Amino acid sequence: MDEVKQIVSNIKKGNIAPIYFLTGEEPYYIDKIAEYIEKNALTEEERGFNQVILYGKETNIEDIVGNAKRYPMMAERQVVIVKEAQHLSRTIENLVPYADRPQPSTILVLCYKYNKLDKRKKLYKSINKSGVIFEGKKLYENQVGDWIKKSLHSRGYDITFKAANLLVEFLGTDLGKIDKELEKLCLVVPKGVEINPEAIESNIGISKDYNNFELKKAIGERDIEKATRIINYFAQNPKDNPFVLTITLLYSFFIQLLSYHGLKDHSPKSVSTALGIRPFFVTEIQTAARNYPMRRVSEIISALRELDVKGKGVGSNISQTDLLKELLIKIF
Repeated sequence: MDEVKQIVSNIKKGNIAPIYFLTGEEPYYIDKIAEYIEKNALTEEERGFNQVILYGKETNIEDIVGNAKRYPMMAERQVVIVKEAQHLSRTIENLVPYADRPQPSTILVLCYKYNKLDKRKKLYKSINKSGVIFEGKKLYENQVGDWIKKSLHSRGYDITFKAANLLVEFLGTDLGKIDKELEKLCLVVPKGVEINPEAIESNIGISKDYNNFELKKAIGERDIEKATRIINYFAQNPKDNPFVLTITLLYSFFIQLLSYHGLKDHSPKSVSTALGIRPFFVTEIQTAARNYPMRRVSEIISALRELDVKGKGVGSNISQTDLLKELLIKIF
């Protein structure tokens, strides 16, 4: 996020590079940087003649270079944005001659999502000298909660720890999807008010009591009654609670539990670092470890793998309701 702020800050100051190569597994910031340049590098009057949007599927390197070498009309500069540039991966190195001598009056932006430039090749080295290379790295799940908190804080809001994790559990690590839901919340929640699970449930439709986050906690505590209530809710609302998400989260949880049993140092700080989890979740892992010894955890992991295969319809055609019931039986 700091790198993005620096890029935007430089553009605001007029320190604009001739080439922006935006790459990486996380598309959110790639889109944000490209959008900022699209809306702010030129005035509204200048855009009509001096801004070109191309798409990787529909263009080629020759067309991109041809557009980039044009001179601006009645403006200091022009902007050429290539979206979905990853579709040009086979010929992208042909951009080297232009990258070596880019047109000073052109801002060329390439959105090269879900991919990376090979640092050993000429194009990377050329752009690194003349322009800006930004890599959007995918956040780990345990980092997304902090990202949500910072994102909301910048908009004048705060959010409880549980509410942030509820969003992560339901929406995953897709920052674009999360950002859209945060925008909805900011429209209905007054500024300065802390966003809690009730606000999430009312405005996004995620149940604060019946979700995978609460199911994992109930299973860790061996609270069979609560786990059964959640499973029954999932069975009645299969579209909102797909089995694949439940099995994936529980599998990751028991893998963490297995790793915990293998640790020599069970202090909270050591566990948090070794398992890559926030300190808040260490108590949850410690409680589960008391309820599930290492051998039992290994058996559950094996059972979850079998259920995952069944859930994908391999060799069986079991309903989600029956899969969920079998899940609890296997675990408890």
